Order: sequence, then C-alpha cells, then structure tokens
Amino acid sequence: MSKYLVTGGAGYVGSVVAAHLLEAGHQVTVLDDLSTGFREGVPAGAEFVEGRIQEAGEVLDGSFEGVLHFAASSQVGESVVDPEKYWRNNVAGSLELISAMRAAGVRKLVFSSTAATYGEPEAVPIAETARTAPTNTYGATKLAVDHLITSEAVAHGLAAVSLRYFNVAGAYGAYGERHDPESHLIPLVFQAALGQRPHIAVYGDDYPTPDGTCIRDYIHVADLAEAHLLAVAAAKPGEHLICNLGNGSGFSVREVIESVKRVTGREIPVQVAGRRAGDPAVLVASAARAHEALGWTPRRPNLDDIVADAWKFTLEKNGR
Repeated sequence: MSKYLVTGGAGYVGSVVAAHLLEAGHQVTVLDDLSTGFREGVPAGAEFVEGRIQEAGEVLDGSFEGVLHFAASSQVGESVVDPEKYWRNNVAGSLELISAMRAAGVRKLVFSSTAATYGEPEAVPIAETARTAPTNTYGATKLAVDHLITSEAVAHGLAAVSLRYFNVAGAYGAYGERHDPESHLIPLVFQAALGQRPHIAVYGDDYPTPDGTCIRDYIHVADLAEAHLLAVAAAKPGEHLICNLGNGSGFSVREVIESVKRVTGREIPVQVAGRRAGDPAVLVASAARAHEALGWTPRRPNLDDIVADAWKFTLEKNGR
C-alpha cells in the first residue's frame, strides 16, 4: 500500500482515478479548491483537503509515494479569451507543485495531459512523435507543463509519465461528468434527450468523413483510470514517458447521437450549424506506446457501453 496525492481529485477524471487507487488498496489524499470539482465527487475513504494547487507544499511530506496531477483549467474557449488564468493555474501552479514535490522528496508524478498539445494533426492516427503545435492556450499550457516535467526529470531525477487524453467519456458508478458550463458532446446530447436544451447542434456536416461530421476518439473514463495506475507503476527515475490514451478508432458526431438514441430510447432534435474554426475532421489516437510501455489496452471500447454508463450516471444525477 502506498500513499498518493491526487490534485483535482474532486473533478471528473480525478475522482475516478482516486476511486481506483483506493480500490487497489492505496491511501489517497485529494487536494481540490472545488472551483470546478464537487465535494461529493471525492471518494469515500480519501482524505480531502480544500485548497489550491499552489498550496500542495502544505500537504506533501515524505510519506507520499507520488502525485497524480489533474488540477487544471480545461475549457478551450475560455483559454482563448482569458489566457492569463490558464498560464497562472496550469503552468505556474504546476511549477509550484513540482517544486513542493522536490522539497518533500516525493519523486513520482503522473500528469493529466491532452491531445490538444498536437493541434491540427498532419496524419492520423496521432502518435507521440507527431509535431506539437497547439491551436489554443489550453493546449499550449499543457505542452509547457510537459516540457517542465522533462526538465525536472533530467535535472532532478523525477520519475514521470504524461498521459495525453483524447475524448474521455462514460462514468464509473457515482463518478461522472458534471461540467458547468458543459462543453462535451455526450452530456450535451443527453441534455437534448432530457428536454434541457431544444436541440443538439452539429457543427458542420460537410467534412471529408463517411457521414460528413467530425470523428473523435472516445475512451471510457474507467479505462483511463486504469492507465494511470499502470503509469504510476511504470514511472522510472530520470525519465519522462509520454503516452497517448485512446481507443485507436473514432466515432462521428452523428454516430454518437445515434448511440444516445439507442441507449436512451429517446429522439434527439438535431440542428446543423456551420463549422467551428479549428475543428479538425478526424482526431484519433495511436495508443501503441501505452500498450507497449504500460501494458495498457482499453477494455471498454464499445460506444454504446460508454454512453450507457454515462446515461445511468446522468439519470441518477437528475433524480430520475
């Protein structure tokens, strides 16, 4: 049994990872300022400290084996209009965290990174060797932290793994998506199914894809969590491993809507709108490195299964 600090552990992915760590027999301390997370998202059995990432030094000591870092601002649109918030929280906050880890002698880090570090892909599926050219501040700050981690590993022997997510979806028991504002496709389609919005907007139906809508790589949040536990075990002193996490195949916007129809048994009003600037036609991961380096293979690749778990959580959240 080891002890881990989970920053941002009251949020969507952080709460699921914290739950998996506890189930594996580890001790977990969650540090979260609840600016986007929820107190009820902290799994039972975890110690909870309400605070900002910059306060990690007040929590960390030599009893911790490592840190799993999810505390980041993550709204792409907001990052473009309020870049200072993203550089301050995502980059300066991560620097404070890594400095606190070094001061406490905590030498293992798993970082929640993103496919947004790649920007517009030159080829798909996207491998970790692809050019990194973020098209928004959110992606740029995550890439900056990846560079920071590499420097720390080389200079001070940090054992680190960055996991670059594609589209995370689904739920794990009582832990699921509850963003405010919501920007992810599956929860937005649920809102249309529940009558909480008049329709779901499809931004562009003239892309060079089989049905004309964008294709994205969806990964179940429980598969994602399992990758984090494998990453903790695989981290090696002085090395910074970067792995993509995805299913390696994609689903179009229309395929997601049809899946929600099947799972919920409800009609989904759809309205086609113009393309959004910066939306690539296809974003699909190559997860070969995660398979080779971590021994990770997604066990829940079926879209209907992902949607069904998310729908169950949504109904419970809405008291239905």
